[in-house]
Amino acid sequence: QVQLVESGGGLVQPGGSLRLSCAASGSIFSSYRMGWYRQAPGKQRELVAAITEGGSTNYVDSVKGRFIISRDYAKNTVYLQMNSLKPEDTAVYFCSAYLWPKNYWGQGTQVTVSS
Repeated sequence: QVQLVESGGGLVQPGGSLRLSCAASGSIFSSYRMGWYRQAPGKQRELVAAITEGGSTNYVDSVKGRFIISRDYAKNTVYLQMNSLKPEDTAVYFCSAYLWPKNYWGQGTQVTVSS
C-alpha cells in the first residue's frame, strides 16, 4: 500500500514557474515507477512525466524542455519542476506510483496559469 500527498500547486502567470511535490509513504518508494499526470476540464487524464526506479525519465512532447521530474530517495518524494508555464498547462496534477499490477494515485493539486 502506498499513500501519496501532492503539494505545490497554485495560480501563476504565464511564463512563471512552480514546483510540485509528492510525498510517498507506506511501501518501498524506490521500487516504484513514479509519474505526474494532469487532467484539464473536459479532457482525459494524460501522462506528463515519469521517472523509473533507476532514474530514467520521459515526458509528453508538450512539456519537453520546460518540465523536469526528479525523485529524492531519502525523502521518499518526487518533484515536478515546471518552468515557462503556459495557460494550456492549467489542470489538476496527480502523482502516481506504479508497481505491477497496482497503480496508486494522490488526491491531486490544482495548477492555474493565467494573467
